[in-house]
Amino acid sequence: MAARGQSLHIGVNKVDPAHYNGWEGTLAACEFDAEDMRALAVGKGFEALILLTKDATAAAVQAEIAAAADRLAAGDIFFLSYSGHGGQVPDLNGDDDADEKDETWVLYDRQLVDDELYALFARFRAGVRIFMLSDSCHSGSVARDIFDAAVPHVVAQAMVDAPKPRTKDLPREVQDKTYRANAAEYDRIQNENASGEQQELGASLLLLSGCQDNQLSLDGDRNGLFTQQLRSVWDGGAWNGGYAPFHKAIGAKMPPTQSPNYFRAGVLDQAFEAQTPFTI
Repeated sequence: MAARGQSLHIGVNKVDPAHYNGWEGTLAACEFDAEDMRALAVGKGFEALILLTKDATAAAVQAEIAAAADRLAAGDIFFLSYSGHGGQVPDLNGDDDADEKDETWVLYDRQLVDDELYALFARFRAGVRIFMLSDSCHSGSVARDIFDAAVPHVVAQAMVDAPKPRTKDLPREVQDKTYRANAAEYDRIQNENASGEQQELGASLLLLSGCQDNQLSLDGDRNGLFTQQLRSVWDGGAWNGGYAPFHKAIGAKMPPTQSPNYFRAGVLDQAFEAQTPFTI
């Protein structure tokens, strides 16, 4: 039986201020990023779904990932892309020793904690390939603390489509106030996912992220910088080579203030890594 490809593409241009203490976190290119990744996936034969801004709730994202885990079998591939703000909450289960923070995707109605993502990835059957793109801040391993580093918030010359790009970090003040106002919810989430990033995965996971753990990802008018350069390297499908060379070629187009990361988890699969990206 031929391998099956399922994909989910998430783009969040603004969030619900009711949860984020009056902050809307307006970005410009995240929906474009999601739409472009969906188009790429469809072109490669994936069954593609998309969740944009108000539809990109934590419950909706979890439901679609869980549904993919239920459908896919060994040899199949799940392609997951996210474009939006990245945030952090205090790490309560000790799975992130480096900075005592858990990383988050800033979805419309609340943050999705990386512990929740790992619990979802653990539901995939052994032999499934998972490829994730995260064009957000704190995305090195959907990981680590950015606030100890002095990083410029704008590198305008890096973008070809926006004179004044925005960064995709959840501002520290908003992050702290949001956590304090919703501590019971975020603490419950971590307690319910106690294994966190130490969760054993039977699937093979590759992540290409928009920046290192101590850097900021840039938003443009048409694409985020990472997505923009990924599309340039992909060149409408002309790219040929594995995931690691693909990552290196993207990085060569990025400024020193934003260096994409290459992260592996679960079962190491050299054959998967050697495939041309997005291969079903």
